[in-house]
Amino acid sequence: MYFGAKPELFIYALEMRKYPTEAEKALWNYLRKFRNIGYIFRRQHPIDLFIADFYCHRLKLVIEVDGEIHSNELSIEYDDGRTGELEKFGIRVVRFTNEEVLNNQELVIAKIRNYIDELSSPALPGAGDRRG
Repeated sequence: MYFGAKPELFIYALEMRKYPTEAEKALWNYLRKFRNIGYIFRRQHPIDLFIADFYCHRLKLVIEVDGEIHSNELSIEYDDGRTGELEKFGIRVVRFTNEEVLNNQELVIAKIRNYIDELSSPALPGAGDRRG
């Protein structure tokens, strides 16, 4: 479930859980509700070399809430590389900005529900084998 995360990362993740952003708090209040139907999201969850804002192992879904710092070119490049590394584990990464979470919660929630529906639905037989 941790995909080889180092012990130091767990200590850092624990500290990060103590100081969530407003957007993380708001989204966490929503994501916790999925426990009732078997989708347990974890906050600040270590995976390999990274700490995911939110992670559901059953769905292999990471949800990231990006603040202003993620909008510069260097951060975007780093985030893209990080997403690529997580995808190697079969993990889907979804990103929202703080502003989206705080100011457009209905849209964020609808998108998350769509990802949950998509990832929890069994694949249709032959869906990946379409040849034209």
